[in-house]
Amino acid sequence: MKIDAYFGLMQKTKPYGDTLKEQLRAGARDRLYNFLLADGAVRGVILNGTRMVNEMRANHELGILETLVLGRAYLGAGLMSASLKSNDRIAIKFDCSGPIKGLVVEANAFGEVRGFLKNVPIPMDKPMENFDLSPFFGAGFLCVTKHLEDAKHPFTGKVMLKYGNIAQDLANYYLTSEQIPTAFNLSIKFDRKGQITGAGAVFLQALPQAGEDLTASLEKRVINLPSLGKVFTEDIDPETLIGDIFRKYSPRFLASHRIEFMCHCNPKRVRSLLMLLPIEELKDIRENGPFPLEMRCHYCNTAYHFAKEDIRKIYGQRYPNN
Repeated sequence: MKIDAYFGLMQKTKPYGDTLKEQLRAGARDRLYNFLLADGAVRGVILNGTRMVNEMRANHELGILETLVLGRAYLGAGLMSASLKSNDRIAIKFDCSGPIKGLVVEANAFGEVRGFLKNVPIPMDKPMENFDLSPFFGAGFLCVTKHLEDAKHPFTGKVMLKYGNIAQDLANYYLTSEQIPTAFNLSIKFDRKGQITGAGAVFLQALPQAGEDLTASLEKRVINLPSLGKVFTEDIDPETLIGDIFRKYSPRFLASHRIEFMCHCNPKRVRSLLMLLPIEELKDIRENGPFPLEMRCHYCNTAYHFAKEDIRKIYGQRYPNN
């Protein structure tokens, strides 16, 4: 049984690295950097998400194709979270007719990213020949929802999928829904054994004072960047990379913060969801199991188990007169 859970602490299946030192080093490298170009005419964000995507893959038990799809969405949502403040969060949702079926990824102002694929494993008629994912998306829609702390209601924008490419469709969302020229580059590097060695992303947004020529030039440069996954495999610092590639635009770095795979689900939250089940459904579970009852969080795939005695107590608290 799958659940949607928001509060608490998930269980990370496989930490990235065999020793504490390796884990701390990997965590320190996963970071998001805000910067400005061309005297503030263009804002940019770059992130190294190697550990984040590795932990996402481990927790969700994903193959290469599934990791590529969901990992790119994690990187994109991470970039989009850079402008959030306080308790703000953003969610991107793809619904499509292709084998992927869809995905949901959320990110918050603290750099915590979580999300899931709707169809795992993604069916394939033949082995992948390249990393073009458009045949797996098909027709569909992209929804972006911003939950802002000081707003009474969430803001949601919705556009048709135009490319079947997460980076290009996110850029099209900003241009179509928010009228902001934007370019994304999302990259995951695999070695010959299919292991992730690097994952990174960058995006640029033209502010109102940016001219058309500047916007077009920078968009082309972002799209044609070298593989950021490969760059971060080589342990190149993001600030150094931006400084080298965009030197003529005088990059100026602003704030930076961590980025990580994190979901705030916990047993108490899951138990409260069980108590909301209709009486007949909860009664059937109490009498027929199976036990232990397993429930999994959609967003992080953490499993929660409930013994028969747990279900009996939940039923008694929820329906004391039955």
